[in-house]
Amino acid sequence: MRIALINENSQASKNPLIETTLRKVVEPMGHTVDNYGMYTADDACQITYVKAGLLAGILLNSGAADYVVTGCGTGEGAMLACNSFPGVLCGHLVDPSDGFMFAQINDGNCVALPFAKDFGWGAELKLEMIFRQLFGFGHGNGYPPERVVPEQRNKKILDQVKAITHRPMIDILHDIDQTFLKETISGEHFAELFYPACKDEAIGAYLKAL
Repeated sequence: MRIALINENSQASKNPLIETTLRKVVEPMGHTVDNYGMYTADDACQITYVKAGLLAGILLNSGAADYVVTGCGTGEGAMLACNSFPGVLCGHLVDPSDGFMFAQINDGNCVALPFAKDFGWGAELKLEMIFRQLFGFGHGNGYPPERVVPEQRNKKILDQVKAITHRPMIDILHDIDQTFLKETISGEHFAELFYPACKDEAIGAYLKAL
């Protein structure tokens, strides 16, 4: 699985800590991590939580990422922004049990974490435990065991609902404010990470043309 890390600007200084912790957990599992920044608070590309949502939508709908880890001060804004886009099912994770239950019950492809609220002493240990619970036990297996069948059924129903209520990502890219879109994909390493991994020719071609 290719996991993309996105940090919004208010918590950019924590990117190295989050990346190191994420890699420590998931790379031994065979997963790959692509760090889309922000890398420092002074980066030229300033990713707000709304841009984090747009970037998550681009990565997941193009196939350039299989999973997105993002967040903001509370995680709420990033979660709301991510869920604004088609093909993105984002959960808000506060503790390790959230990680396990979101993976098993909701089977999403994106998570938003609070990187300021309650992010104090031992934060890297909490992150490590969340990532182990999120990625270490598969996805969509249900919890508790007696709820597996209805939970898996409801997930399929939710996917069908989202397919109806959301527009195709390529249409959104055409209609969204183009300056906002250009700013979102102007990260230092966006091109070198995104284009080789992109599986959607229409999305890739449109963004490259910008």
